[in-house]
Amino acid sequence: MNFTRFGRPAVIAVVAALALSSCAANEAAPAASDAATASALTGTLTGAGSSAQGSAQEAWIAAFQTANPDVTVNYDPSGSGAGRATFIAGGSDFAGSDSYLKDEELAGTFAACAPTGKAVDLPVYISPIAVIFNVEGVKDLNLDSPTLAKIFKGDITTWNDPAIAALNPKATLPTTAITAVHRSDDSGTTKNFSDYLNQTAPDVWTEKPGDPFPYQTGEGAKGTSGVVDAVTNGTGTIGYADASRAGKLGVAKIKVGDKFVGYTAEAAAAVVAESPLVEGRDASDLAIKVDRLTTDPTHYPLVLVSYALVCTEYAKPAQGELVKAYVSYMAGTDGQSVAASAGGAAPLSADLADKVAAVLESIK
Repeated sequence: MNFTRFGRPAVIAVVAALALSSCAANEAAPAASDAATASALTGTLTGAGSSAQGSAQEAWIAAFQTANPDVTVNYDPSGSGAGRATFIAGGSDFAGSDSYLKDEELAGTFAACAPTGKAVDLPVYISPIAVIFNVEGVKDLNLDSPTLAKIFKGDITTWNDPAIAALNPKATLPTTAITAVHRSDDSGTTKNFSDYLNQTAPDVWTEKPGDPFPYQTGEGAKGTSGVVDAVTNGTGTIGYADASRAGKLGVAKIKVGDKFVGYTAEAAAAVVAESPLVEGRDASDLAIKVDRLTTDPTHYPLVLVSYALVCTEYAKPAQGELVKAYVSYMAGTDGQSVAASAGGAAPLSADLADKVAAVLESIK
């Protein structure tokens, strides 16, 4: 589906709900008037891509359009791969992607960019990836990387497998067959999930990370909502999804160092803050190489960094101004607060936020 401009009553309701949820957490809630800078901006802005950003995009659009009533923002949560393809072809002004642009993509042309411009990756959304499950009689589940990899590769096929039982000595595990649900579409969430398993269990997960799921196993479902629905409605199911969509499903703890840890926004933010930028890229490109091998149990390495893919210079300057304003809001203090309230996202560090702001300031 597409997220399009909300009607005024819906906008007010969304912003009011965010304010109430923030106050409940004893945090100051950004009012619509200061959540995005009011301006004389006008026009239509089109984005597409990451479904993990879906909840955040709904809230961002509501607040931004409240402050900029003459701007319409459309966002299609079609998945990271589809979003990148749309952006490259000029069908959108920006893309949301849970994986940064590949070198071969950067070497090509981007229809929305001016001949003197280039596409860059700007982090705007950080979120843990939750390993969600639906197994009757099992509320708590511990998994280490090799066991998780074997489940999704199809090497472990029943819930009472000795490898799972050894990690969960107090659990009563059924003989139920495992249905491992993965993304059927090209997905940055899949790439991050695969990257985690490839780095932490390379003897099992031998395929290099990419947007397509690499093995012909399990059950495929389209988009984040498709995976969540399949796990929710199935029997003996397990999947991976942006943590904001875990809902009431069981969520496994993963092994970090010598402890099993659950996700938190703080733990996701911590691992990203200590991860380096990808080497060999333009100074304005802020793609991050996430440290998956940390043994610090205060960090959660199964995390995705979702980007806004933008042009440094647009073929249509008016669209450049809209992108600059909207993405600046997304990555700014108020936008990050709204994303945390709406989707449980982890905030950008002050240093990373400053770097994103500096790149956006130069957009034409």
